[in-house]
Amino acid sequence: MENVHILTQRVTGRGDFLPFSAEPTRLDEPTATHELVTELQTSLIIEDILAMYAKFAKKLLNFSGLQFQSTLGTTQTSDSSTTSTPYFYDLSIGKEHLGQLIYFSQYPLNAVIERKLRALHAALVYPLRNAMMYSRVLKLATKDALTGLNNRSQFNDILLQKLENCRRYQRPFSLMLLDLDNFKQVNDNFGHKIGDDTLIEFSKILCSSIRGTDSVFRFGGDEFAILIEDPEFTTNKVIAERIMRLVRHSSMMLQYKVTTSIGFTLASSKDCENEIFARADKGLYKAKASGRNCAKAY
Repeated sequence: MENVHILTQRVTGRGDFLPFSAEPTRLDEPTATHELVTELQTSLIIEDILAMYAKFAKKLLNFSGLQFQSTLGTTQTSDSSTTSTPYFYDLSIGKEHLGQLIYFSQYPLNAVIERKLRALHAALVYPLRNAMMYSRVLKLATKDALTGLNNRSQFNDILLQKLENCRRYQRPFSLMLLDLDNFKQVNDNFGHKIGDDTLIEFSKILCSSIRGTDSVFRFGGDEFAILIEDPEFTTNKVIAERIMRLVRHSSMMLQYKVTTSIGFTLASSKDCENEIFARADKGLYKAKASGRNCAKAY
């Protein structure tokens, strides 16, 4: 059974050796791999798995950053620095390609290090695939398939959480409901493909109109909601006016004569989810009754 002590690489021009690992370590490979697999199986969150793996891999390689790139996006460890040279490794199970694992290191990777990293990759791929499957299932359960926004189920969960925070920690917030004026005629006259494109365009407008602390949801059809981390009517008016302005300046919305009506209300510590939703809905009804293409508080 092979034991690994400090792994080193000659640095050109200096004539000395620097350790790949920041600390001397002695690894029994089969035992170490078993320990890694056991630890990785404790989570289904990609970020957690990457962090656990990075902590273990640093016993072999003194890298400055670690990333995993896949169809789900890019995940990296919290302390990653990506200024050093990247080293790319494809991660696959059979013919299934999971993505690329990227190490950032100022030292070249020799054959010994690469062999040992690949052994660790074999321990990583199955827990990582499980986490990716979980992430996809979670996304299907909480995201709208067309727009990528949070869906109604996620809205219900987050609304309850915000109401609880409002009651316990005095963190008031606002609820805004929106729908599209004249949207039915777009589907009827131009087809559902154009209708879908219009919904996607409106989703982008909503996302570009809010702050990082706010959340956008699509309930279905042309019905949307925004949870706003601010208890002021002024803030709601600013966001509503920004949305309507961007709708007016959108060539797609202009082409198909689509506008938006908006209703909003402020939460209180005495609210339940039905009460705050009913008030925002009444605000939306007021906007429709006032000729549409406007925002009304309730």
